[in-house]
Formats: sequence, structure tokens, C-alpha cells
Amino acid sequence: MTDNPIHIIGGGLAGCEAAWQAAASGATVVLHEMRPLRGTEAHQTDLLAELVCSNSFRADDWEYNAVGLLHAEMRRLGSLIMACADACQTPAGGALAVDRDGFSKAVTRRIAAHPAIRVERGEVSSIPSHWANVIVATGPLTSPDLAAAILGLTGEDVLSFFDAIAPILHADTIDMTVAWKQSRYDKAGPAGDEAAYINCPMTREEYDAFIDAVLAGPKSEFKGWEDVPYFDGCLPLEVMAERGRETPRHGPMKPVGLTNPHQPTIKPYAVVQLRQDNALGTLWNMVGFQTKLKHAAQTEIFRTIPGLGKAVFARLGGLHRNTFLNSPRVLDERLRLRAAPRLRFAGQITGVEGYVESAAIGLLAGRLAAADAAGRDCAPPPPTTALGALVAHITAGHLSAGARSFQPMNINYGLLPPLEAPPQDADGRRLPRGERGRARKRAMSVRALADLKDWADAQTEGPPGSVRAL
Repeated sequence: MTDNPIHIIGGGLAGCEAAWQAAASGATVVLHEMRPLRGTEAHQTDLLAELVCSNSFRADDWEYNAVGLLHAEMRRLGSLIMACADACQTPAGGALAVDRDGFSKAVTRRIAAHPAIRVERGEVSSIPSHWANVIVATGPLTSPDLAAAILGLTGEDVLSFFDAIAPILHADTIDMTVAWKQSRYDKAGPAGDEAAYINCPMTREEYDAFIDAVLAGPKSEFKGWEDVPYFDGCLPLEVMAERGRETPRHGPMKPVGLTNPHQPTIKPYAVVQLRQDNALGTLWNMVGFQTKLKHAAQTEIFRTIPGLGKAVFARLGGLHRNTFLNSPRVLDERLRLRAAPRLRFAGQITGVEGYVESAAIGLLAGRLAAADAAGRDCAPPPPTTALGALVAHITAGHLSAGARSFQPMNINYGLLPPLEAPPQDADGRRLPRGERGRARKRAMSVRALADLKDWADAQTEGPPGSVRAL
């Protein structure tokens, strides 16, 4: 280790990706993780990159899905998180899902084995003045003391929102004479399984009774958090139901693309889907069933779902508060704190939402910090790439509308600049209306990967690109 390493605070996905990229770029790194000496309200282990909520990295289709495009970009930039996710994947239809513990153990092993990375366990409650190059990647569960120290530096309010956890149950307690395995529209995903989900069908009467129970069930209270908003991408089930009784049926409980082999002529009114949570297939999580129902109520209500009458839960759902910065006001385009440029931020605390987005910002922060350490200039990727679009959103995207409206955001094609010309058919004619959307997405994805390659090739140093080609 040199006398001036890059200090990275937080051993989540963003912090681990930042450490890997910085070390692969030639820098030395000290990665600080407070667990297990100090725990959080959501973590259960002392592993690095622990997955707190879902085990899904979402859609893996690079041509027509923005998060799949981000997957592809990260793979091409040598992402540790994507390499470990690919090695630990479990069946999930068109999504990339992972064995939860296997993934975290893989990341922990690779970080521990890197000669340029030292892991230090213990809470960092303030940032020493002699640390010249720092990445804060403490995520949504930043400790109160460090959050207060950050607030003192930014001069801005630190914002918060609620995030929720879905229940996990034991596979051998699911009644497969009622439930069945199938992916929507039989779509195979990265793991190649066209029957990646367990489906539990509901009649209209069963659905109505279930919604009544969810709405009436006792909820956990969070005094002092009443004004904290929910992130729309992770709404608790009961909040969805409060917005309209049919809302869950048009969201995670939609019955489309599925046929019940036990009753092939009867269309379910609603379907509860379970997704494999570990490589052994012994644990499955309830898709879209984040909740703040009290634990006893969860067990009672969820066992009314057909097929789950004798379900045994390995973990019940919960709710925790996330913290993020008003990034457009306080961060520059290189993710540095304007008031103290020696500090960079990465991950969910910057105002991105999702595992992949958090790791992606960590990837860039690590490269930028390593460039600073080497005295090199490194600009972010262009906004025509998914990674560049994310950075543009969190550092400047809301200034014109007023940064007060800044909220956490998943990657989506709306963050990328439009095409210079609409896609055309082979004869140069405008495509029919029904084909334009998919063609536009694919054209934007092809442009993004080409522009990312040009950006990566222009970097004189850094980690080699991924050997995985599209």
C-alpha cells in the first residue's frame, strides 16, 4: 500500500465496484466497511455486496431494455459486479437474477484476493482531513454520524425515501399441485430456463379477499418518518392496493402470458409469482411483495394465497429508510463534492436507484478517482451511453427544472438523448407505427455501445474491457 491510497467508504455494490476499478487502474485502495462491528437495520451478514432487497438485476436484454444495455456496458468495462452476477445466476426468465449468498461471497473473495485492495472493518464517522482521495459509497443506510458529517460539508438537506424488502420462503413448503412453473410467455432468460417462476393462481373472489386482508392488516409504524416518500419502483404491496384495488393485478400480480396446467381452460384473475432466490432452488422470493405489514400478519395473509397454505418463511418483508443527496446541486460531472472536491460519491446515495445503477456509478467513480491519483484527466462517458446518461441525470439533469424535484431514478431510455434521425426500413422508408418503438430502442442501444467503445479506447489506462462480446 502507498501512503496515499484511495479511501472508499462502504462495502456495498458501488463501493466494491469502485475499489475493483480503481485497483485495476493501478491505484491502491482501502475499502472501509463497518459491518459486522456495526450493523444496519436491513443487512444480515458481514459479506461485502450483500443484496438487501431483491436478488434480481432486472432485464438482461441489451437491445431493447435500458437496464440490459447498462449490463452490457458494464461487462465491456470489466465490471466485477457483473462478472460475479453472471457466475452466480439463477433462472429468472428474461431477467438476470443471482444466488444471493453465492454472489456476495464471490465479490467478497475477489476483493479480499486483490493485492492492491485492503479491507478495513469499522465505522467511519467522519472523514479525516489527510485523506486526499475519497469515495463515499455508504448507500441508503449511511450511519447517522457520517450522514451528519456529509450534511455539514454539503450545506444541503440530505433527502430520504422508503425502500422495502419482499418475503422469502422455503421451496419444499409450496404446494405444486396448485402452483406451477412457467415464465411469462415462456420467455427464456440468461440462465436458459423457460419455466423460471412459480405461479400461484387466484380467482376474483380470492383476490378480493386477499386485497381486503392486506388493506386491513396491521402495519409497522415509523414515527418521525411520516413525510418520507416511497420510491415508485419499490412500492409496498399495501400502498399499491391503497392507490386502487386493481393496481397490484396490473402490476406484480398480473395474470398475462401464463397458462395454469392444472386448469388450462380457466384464466386466473390474478397470479402471485415466486422467483428462485438461491442456486440450490431451496429458497424463493415473492415478486413485488415488498411490505410493511407486521410479521404475524404477513404469515397469516400470505398463507391464504393458493399454493402457499403451508408456506414456511425464511425471511419476512420489511421497510427501511434510504438516504440520498441533492446531487445536481452538490456534485460536479465527475461526481466530486463541489464544496470539497477530494470527496466523490457513488451508488444510491447519489440518487440512482437499483443494484445495477448503483454499481455502475461505483464503476465510474473508481475510474475517475484512479485518474486523479495518477494525474490524468478522465471525463465521464458521453450521455448517449447508459452510464453517461445516469451521470448526466444525477449531476445536471434536474437543474433546469429546479433541483428540488430531484428524486431517485432507474436507468431508462428517456435519459438518453434522442436519435438524430428516426429508424428506417431497408428501403429508407419510415417504419410502421407499431415497429418504431423497438427499432428506436435498438438503434439507441447500438449507438450507446459504439460510443462507449470510443470513450473506453480514448482512456490511456484502465481495466481491460470484458472478454464477453455481444
